[in-house]
Amino acid sequence: MSNASLRPSGTASATLFRLAFLPGWAVIAATTGAFLVGASLPLTYQLIPLAASVVLLGLPHGAVDHLALPRTRNERVTVRWLAAIGVLYAVVGGLYAAVWFLAPVGAVAAFIFMTWVHWGQGEIYPLVALADADHLDGRLERGLTAAIRGALPMLVPFVAFPDQYELVVTTLVGLFDADAAATAAAAFTPTARLAVAVTVGGLVAVTLGIGAVAASETGWGPWLLDAGETGLLILFFAAVPPIFAIGLYFCFWHSLRHIVRLLAVDNRAAPALDGRRYGAALARFARDAAPLSAASLVLLGLLYLAVPGSVDSPLSLVGTYLVLIAVLTLPHVVVVAWMDHEQRLWRPGA
Repeated sequence: MSNASLRPSGTASATLFRLAFLPGWAVIAATTGAFLVGASLPLTYQLIPLAASVVLLGLPHGAVDHLALPRTRNERVTVRWLAAIGVLYAVVGGLYAAVWFLAPVGAVAAFIFMTWVHWGQGEIYPLVALADADHLDGRLERGLTAAIRGALPMLVPFVAFPDQYELVVTTLVGLFDADAAATAAAAFTPTARLAVAVTVGGLVAVTLGIGAVAASETGWGPWLLDAGETGLLILFFAAVPPIFAIGLYFCFWHSLRHIVRLLAVDNRAAPALDGRRYGAALARFARDAAPLSAASLVLLGLLYLAVPGSVDSPLSLVGTYLVLIAVLTLPHVVVVAWMDHEQRLWRPGA
């Protein structure tokens, strides 16, 4: 499969582009502007987007993994496929769940790194397949772009909002081990923040610089889109409190882009996409995601019962939900990497 085969043709391609990019741009730009001119929100209200992600795009975006791979391979969904994905989630997710109870500091560190990798991973398909980003026509370019795109939501808030970042980390650790929370807090030093800021800034400059060299031959339009999104995300995560920012980004940027990728491999969604019937296409996705989304809510309920202090405050309620997201994300990363392999996303020109 060549790179060109990643890109949907005809009306569907333009429809998928609009659905993948425009809502995220609108939400992120409007929120950034509001906070740059002085908007503020109490902490409890900042939790609303993350809480809403239980049903709004966030949790459901990974609830179609049992269909994603056979559809990517243009195969029927069989019991064998369902069993394979079920075993993946049970084994990989189950082992990671145990780590949260046994070594919560390590589990939180792994969650941050895994989210960095996965959210960066999720940016490459829409840029290459829908935005025709020919300046990302090599593994190095795509790898660097994935690295900075994943770093922005994970590391810019560490620099801009260390107190709230520390609050979230210590809350997650404290759900399982109150004494270990102090160990996690030790990472939040001015020196660490400076090192992160310099590293991320340098990585952004190098990545966009390499892309600009390629764009001078392939065309500037996609590079300008890429650079513009990067700048927008830097401003967003530097200006908007991280709990609120991550909730909005998770729903309207990362999850929506992955849902669009799922629609692109769903042959039955094609007629709706060709007709620009966004509602019909998303309704089909919602039906596909409903069973495993419901099962995930059952798991969330069990987690609330198993974790002491999980319902003590609004933040601990949402923190426990984040633990579930972490446990489900690890096998989800495997599925998305498998999709990348099937679509040869990391073998440009193959």
